[in-house]
Amino acid sequence: MTKPQLFTAVFFALLLLLLYQIALMFQPFLMPVLWAALLAHLTFPLHVRLTAFVRGREAVSASCLTLLVLALVVMPISLLGLLLAREASTAEQTIREWIASGALQQQFDQVRTWPVIGIFSRRLGGGSLLTPDSLEQGLLAASTFLSRFFLDQVGDLLKNAFLLVTDFFLMLFVLFFLLKDGKQWLAALQEVIPLESSHKQRIVDRMDQTIRAVVKGMGLTAIVQGLLAGLAYGALGMPFPVVLTAVTVMLAPLPFGGTALVWGPAGLYFLLVGPLWKALVLWGWGLGVVSMIDQFLRPWLIGQAVQIPVLFLVFSVLGGLALYGLIGLFVGPVLVSLLMTTIQIYREEYQNADTTRPAGPVPLS
Repeated sequence: MTKPQLFTAVFFALLLLLLYQIALMFQPFLMPVLWAALLAHLTFPLHVRLTAFVRGREAVSASCLTLLVLALVVMPISLLGLLLAREASTAEQTIREWIASGALQQQFDQVRTWPVIGIFSRRLGGGSLLTPDSLEQGLLAASTFLSRFFLDQVGDLLKNAFLLVTDFFLMLFVLFFLLKDGKQWLAALQEVIPLESSHKQRIVDRMDQTIRAVVKGMGLTAIVQGLLAGLAYGALGMPFPVVLTAVTVMLAPLPFGGTALVWGPAGLYFLLVGPLWKALVLWGWGLGVVSMIDQFLRPWLIGQAVQIPVLFLVFSVLGGLALYGLIGLFVGPVLVSLLMTTIQIYREEYQNADTTRPAGPVPLS
């Protein structure tokens, strides 16, 4: 081994060791950094306009946008969590009083008079599978479970408040510097990557396209789900249908629960105050239409924009959720999109070069 080769081997071994140690050191901050990078990417066009408005002072623009994110995230989430916990506790007490008043027995007797469902319920009731006592026990158990679930979530939130607050303000801290200096950092990183400028630009453009497609797909899907649920709220005479529609749109992007966190309790309201058929219609509409449309509309919207096969896109979203949590909704499709771009560059540059290369020496004329 020559001296230059030895130097190269030692240099890259030291570089890999340092990168490994840096990765271990930064691993606890991965999630706040990823959220900050996503927010910085989405708000950067606004940052550019705001910087021009404040006469080129990027620090002022980054500070204003960071405070805006703080106001838009902390207050709604905190109020929503406390409201859900309070309403869940109140709902459990209301259900117990409703059952004690004998209203469940009246609803059960009413169902038994319906032409088709009544025959089915009488057969089940005759076999002791569906009786008012079993319904009371099931309803009480469900209400107790939901109440304790929301209270436990708020309790866990308070227990982990220090960690959550630390991660959130770390995200804001990173967001500020990404807005302020992120453009220079990205340019410096592109200079270090040993690829042609056109290839590096394609990768950056594909990443930008994928992130915006995921956000657009999630946003449009949430709006469609909210409008469909809002039609049911209004048609069935649900109180405050506009507010419930807005809450449905806000909760629709959640991977677990989503819109069911709104139309489920809304159906429970109709179960309490009657008529019972409204509860059944709302639950059927929510389960069969509102929730199911998310299964194909979101992958279709994202896949159309970034040209990722639907099967790969679904697996990237589910795998991203399992590996990274909620941020995996964005990270998974971005990784798959970047892999497809890398494979495309390889096919264009290396496979095409091999096919166009002459098989043997060119004979001299």
